Amino acid sequence: MNSNESATPHYRRVILKLSGESLAHAGERGISMDEVQTIAMQIKNAHDLGCQVAVVVGGGNILRGAQFKGNGGNLIHEATAHYMGMLATVINALSLQDPLEMIGCQSRVMSAVKMDGVCEPFIRRRAIRHLEKGRIVILAGGTGNPFVTTDTAAAQRALELEADIVLKATRVDGVYSDDPEKNPHAILYRELDYDVVMEKSLRVMDGTAIALCREHKMPVLVFNFKKDGNIVRAVSGQKVGTRIGPRLKPGEPLLTLA
Repeated sequence: MNSNESATPHYRRVILKLSGESLAHAGERGISMDEVQTIAMQIKNAHDLGCQVAVVVGGGNILRGAQFKGNGGNLIHEATAHYMGMLATVINALSLQDPLEMIGCQSRVMSAVKMDGVCEPFIRRRAIRHLEKGRIVILAGGTGNPFVTTDTAAAQRALELEADIVLKATRVDGVYSDDPEKNPHAILYRELDYDVVMEKSLRVMDGTAIALCREHKMPVLVFNFKKDGNIVRAVSGQKVGTRIGPRLKPGEPLLTLA
């Protein structure tokens, strides 16, 4: 039985945040079409439940603006480097679009940086209309501004598109007290309050993104997309990963452990 046969969507509309590295093999750069096809199928399975899916992609597998700091900083302005990173996200978005179309998912790439010959510009009402028509929207170009990460873009797009949650796809099972790859005793949290994430400087999303989500009470779910079926489980509301959000009642713990 397929993982989505008995599942139903818990969320009407979600923002799925994919890092650029998710499109490459672990530890490598560039784009692995095997990885892209696997992600596309997981997205299709979630979409087939009836959930509206918008995807925000990063560009770190191709280029990061930060890599030009230091020796290259006197040759390329940091703002220019960030614009270069935005273009990398468009490449990633296009690499995801065709595999989705080939498995029967209508999709649209929308970029915050205008490039009319390649994809649509991001227009909020148009993006919502695509989602309502059952299309998967792939959001590229970050926010269109330098010095802003694609995590912040995901938080902003979630608010603009009235999503129910931000699904932050990672290669680990959720948010830990320490790097689980370096510390085998690191503790996995199941639920976190925004304030704890910021106070403990937990590596979830950048501070601006978390602050934006906290201000507007936008929940975030951090989960391991590498486990087959986890995107379906996430949109179905099953217990997976770490959920970050406001405390439901006064006096509730700020965090719960796995």
